[in-house]
This record gives sequence, structure tokens and C-alpha cells, in this order.
Amino acid sequence: MINNQLNLSLYVVTDPFLPGSQPLKLVVEQAISGGAVCVQLRDKKSSSGELFKTAKELIGITKKHHVPLIINDRLDIALAVKADGVHLGQEDLPAQVARRIMPLEMILGVSVDSVQQALEAQDAGATYLGVGSIFPTATKPDAGYPIGLNTLSEICSHIDIPVVGIGGIHAENAGLVIAAGAQGVAVVSCVVGADDVTRAAEKVASAVSKALMKT
Repeated sequence: MINNQLNLSLYVVTDPFLPGSQPLKLVVEQAISGGAVCVQLRDKKSSSGELFKTAKELIGITKKHHVPLIINDRLDIALAVKADGVHLGQEDLPAQVARRIMPLEMILGVSVDSVQQALEAQDAGATYLGVGSIFPTATKPDAGYPIGLNTLSEICSHIDIPVVGIGGIHAENAGLVIAAGAQGVAVVSCVVGADDVTRAAEKVASAVSKALMKT
């Protein structure tokens, strides 16, 4: 049975190159105001010191709003700032190793794009899976060829932990991702890169909420 205690319906992933002139902390505040229920700090360019400083800043915001903060790739940073979790890709620290190091209550997300990877991540102790890229995306150059909704549905049917679809998702297609079996959608540019972050988040959150009511 799916563990629905962790709400991942609108999962917003940051990108240091999208907020423009707005400070990242303001973007995160606005995204949460618009309905984001989980935030991932993803920044592959900053130094460890810069990333630590940013994470410390953001966790003050997310804790205030009771929204989990997940750190992409960097378990050391996640542990250092007492973040709620870490998200690992297939080329990062193996999930089973991370799970041995992490506190039991800490969230572990893993990126997968096949049933085999999904089952392996679940067995390794993943809390949830990030599945994609579902649709074409320019935000993550190494995302690979889109796997599509059929593969997403197949993955969802084989596992018992929550799935978040990611890659090219926006308000107009978010409902399709939920209908395919995902418990939430992870978005980057359509929210973080929007002129009105709050309104953009509201639109995606509304689409997801309507789709979840039908499942």
C-alpha cells in the first residue's frame, strides 16, 4: 500500500539560474504561498560553502511553513543543516549507502526511469521516487529522452512508495501525470522561472488537486 503520509502533490525544485533578480528565498516563499508542499534545493554549480549558506537560509523558511526541504545530491549538506531529506540520482551516492548513514526519519528520494531502477530504489529504503523525465525538458540537460506516461504508469503499478513525476510538467499536463499513478508532480521552470511565482504555483497545485480527487 502507498504511504500517503508524505504530501508531495506540488514539489518545487529550485534552479539558481531561473529566479532572475529575485532572491531565491523570496522565490521559495512565493512558491509555498502558491501551494508548494515540498521544496528541493538543487544547485550543482555553487561551492559547498555557498550551498551550505543557501540551505541554512531556506530551511528557516521551510520550517516556518512546515514544508519539507530536500537537498539534491549532497547528503553532507542535508545532514549539516538538518534538512528533512536528500534526493539522489543514479550517478550519486548509492541509495542503500545513504540510507545507512541517514537518520531513520530522514526522507530519501531517488531518481529513476525504469521499473528495475524503481524496485531497486524501493528495496534500498527510498521514501519516494522521482520519475522522469516524463515530457521533454530544457531545465535538466542530462535528463535523457522522455519516458512518457506509459512508463510512468508501469513504474507506479510495481511499487508501494510515492512517485513524483518530473520533467516538462506544467499546469496543463500535470493532471495527466496524476492520472498515470503519480502522487505528485515536481516542477522547476514553470514555477521558479515564472514572473508571478505564487500564481504559477497556484495553477499547478489546482490542476494536481483536481486530478487527485478523481483517483
